[in-house]
Amino acid sequence: MPHQMSKDTIPVRKGEELNLDILEQFLRENIENLPNSPLELLQFSAGHSNLTYQMKVGEWQAVLRRPPLGPVAPKAHDMEREFKIISELNPVFSVTPKPILFSNRQDIVGSPFFIMERKNGIVIDTFFPDEITVTKELCQQLSEIMVDKLVELHGINYKETRLGEISKPEGFTVRQVHGLIGRYEQSKTDEVNAVDTLKKWLSDHIPAQQSTAIIHYDYKFNNAMFNENLSEMVGLFDWEMTTVGDPLCDLGVVMGYWNQEDDPEELKLGLGKAPVTVNDGFFTRKQFIERYAKKSGRDVTDVNYYLTFAYFKLAVICQQIYYRYKKGQTNDLRFANFNLKTKMLMEHAVKVASGEF
Repeated sequence: MPHQMSKDTIPVRKGEELNLDILEQFLRENIENLPNSPLELLQFSAGHSNLTYQMKVGEWQAVLRRPPLGPVAPKAHDMEREFKIISELNPVFSVTPKPILFSNRQDIVGSPFFIMERKNGIVIDTFFPDEITVTKELCQQLSEIMVDKLVELHGINYKETRLGEISKPEGFTVRQVHGLIGRYEQSKTDEVNAVDTLKKWLSDHIPAQQSTAIIHYDYKFNNAMFNENLSEMVGLFDWEMTTVGDPLCDLGVVMGYWNQEDDPEELKLGLGKAPVTVNDGFFTRKQFIERYAKKSGRDVTDVNYYLTFAYFKLAVICQQIYYRYKKGQTNDLRFANFNLKTKMLMEHAVKVASGEF
């Protein structure tokens, strides 16, 4: 029987296959009332980090997440931590997938992993599905939903969850900045002239943290899912970076991903195709920030710092991925030119810091 593929899944990539017999036996031992049909596996195509699979047994569907192949940085790709996050958030923030189970057994898929609900809907990234009529009004509506859901997340009282137990809210931004500089040094390959200037500026200008909230820290369109007419967000994914910290760091990261039509070409195309946000009708970064400030009541005076840091953070992530490629820890050719992306993002961050952009 052929796989039924939705638009967000692909056949499993070569080298990233799982042992279906072992996995199916595990599922039957741990999940009640599974249909008497063979396990079918597809892979979600988005993402450069954790491996995410759709599992289907008859009518039953779920999602499995495991770390990337090869050596991973200490504390990175912590499946148990991400499982705890969605377990705490699903009851208070409904777009979070429901947790099903976590396992630290290495013999099922080769690493710890967790299983969660499969949500269905439309994921938008660099283009709209053919069946959607794109209007300025629709693009504005999507912009508003993205702001409002972020404000809603930041408005949850983290003390009513147990997320404080796996986070260190005090001194968050200071620790983030110095930690990221350290991670860049550990994964450095090429000399990039802009880096020293940027590291010094970021270290010297850290703003005082004015509030604390649950932050997603990877909030962007291709981690969100919408209903059929795009009037409502129905899913939000990739919670591995989530913590309790400075909400303006989160806002900065969102804006780092949010390209607009008049951005330099190399920034718009920096991670492949331009995101949908370059289309007419989407908020500019300024409009997004203004709505966020109005809806959340937060002071966004220092947002330029957080945006600079977001570009630096994105550059470091690209560098870490490139380092893994360069060291032969992954053979994925998508990562072969990530050193150029790192350089471009570092240079752009310097421009943002100096007010040139």
